[in-house]
Amino acid sequence: MSKGDRPEAPLILSDDERQKLDTWASRPKSTQRLAMRAKIVLACAEGLDNKAVAARLRVNAVTVGKWRQRFLEGRLEGLADEPRPGAPRTITDARVEEVVTRTLEEKPKAATHWSTRGMAEAVGLLTCSPQTGPSGMRVILAHQGRRTFDEAYPPLARADHPQAP
Repeated sequence: MSKGDRPEAPLILSDDERQKLDTWASRPKSTQRLAMRAKIVLACAEGLDNKAVAARLRVNAVTVGKWRQRFLEGRLEGLADEPRPGAPRTITDARVEEVVTRTLEEKPKAATHWSTRGMAEAVGLLTCSPQTGPSGMRVILAHQGRRTFDEAYPPLARADHPQAP
């Protein structure tokens, strides 16, 4: 800690919390935001100060301080995204995770990648409402930093793709 810095509150994890954070940090199905938050908390639990954690994970020290504090106040639940202003969400986190998992682990029959309509139908969201059908799939894609489901499967990385070497 350098001169003038505020001391960070010590962060002590239970065995269950450590296990859950390790899972979030290393599981490929976790969103990148949640994985980074878990890595921040795990590094803070090692006794590192915010600047050291920020340097290790290549994030801003303010970001480390934010997630340290949110964890201390709300434990694991504090790492979840807070509700945003506007209309309430119509797609649950479980559905988002299901869509992301299917995108990464399954291929539709007779196609190289999922369409928004095909994925909505596969997870049972097509008939729910206009907000949860194909447009809901586009929201999930945007949230994951993608424009199409095909981006989850780069063509040259798949051996079964016709363009693969």
